[in-house]
Amino acid sequence: MNGLQFGVMLFLMAAGLTLIFGVMGLINLAHGSLFMVGAFACAAVAAATGSFWLGLIASLAAAAAAGALVEILVIRRLYERDHLDQVLATFALILIFSEGTRWVFGSFPLYLDIPQLLSGAVHLPGGAQYPIYRLAVIGVGIAVAVGLYLLIGKTRLGMRIRAGESDREMIGALGIDIGTLYTLVFALGAALAGLAGAMVGALQSVQVGMGEPVLILAFVVIVIGGIGSIKGALIGSILVGLTETLGRFLLPHLFGLFMSNSEAATVGAALASMLIYIVMALILAFRPQGLFAANA
Repeated sequence: MNGLQFGVMLFLMAAGLTLIFGVMGLINLAHGSLFMVGAFACAAVAAATGSFWLGLIASLAAAAAAGALVEILVIRRLYERDHLDQVLATFALILIFSEGTRWVFGSFPLYLDIPQLLSGAVHLPGGAQYPIYRLAVIGVGIAVAVGLYLLIGKTRLGMRIRAGESDREMIGALGIDIGTLYTLVFALGAALAGLAGAMVGALQSVQVGMGEPVLILAFVVIVIGGIGSIKGALIGSILVGLTETLGRFLLPHLFGLFMSNSEAATVGAALASMLIYIVMALILAFRPQGLFAANA
């Protein structure tokens, strides 16, 4: 269950990232910073108002606004540039967001309390107990996946997004404002990252730089699932989440059969962090394009 919850959280990150890359062809290293913005916005508003739910709304609004602002001021100038320029510019945004957040909130971590409605645990089949909040995270991820499927596949905006991914010049010639479309897509991807940051903020501390480790895993997810594929992002996220969590739990026990407990814990943790990259290499060896094609 923890692996599923971790995978769903990765999906919220990876869905926005793959949407942005699939539609715009943009490598956005600053996506993790938007995750951090959402977490800090939620923590700050929840501390000021005493309401986690207002903090959650603030995380969506702050991340979406930051994403739209970044797209208009910086990203819009990079679409015709090569990927190296995009990497350098968005890496610079990481530094700007990190130092700006440190200047506003300080270097000490913030903490989010789980709302009373979602506190406690439920009994699962077999007698085990599991936190309600983690189940809620899984539920939010599933709801977002269904919402994105309906948005991309069943709405006029989704049709324009798919068309923009396939031939941006043609939809521009048909009278669609491609600049506004790109801003909306970027803001949507940023809002998903902010939502992930807010949800995770109640499970760990909210601190500067918290988005970069998650960003690396999100890139692994979209490479495994297939760049531009929302379905691939979901399947890849769950695969990575289960591999990471089960590896960290099972490998130390496995090595403990013929090592001391301290050595087994060290070796098991090191190999567990490598497992997801081994899985990625195996998948790419047989399917270089990832599990699913774009638009799948």
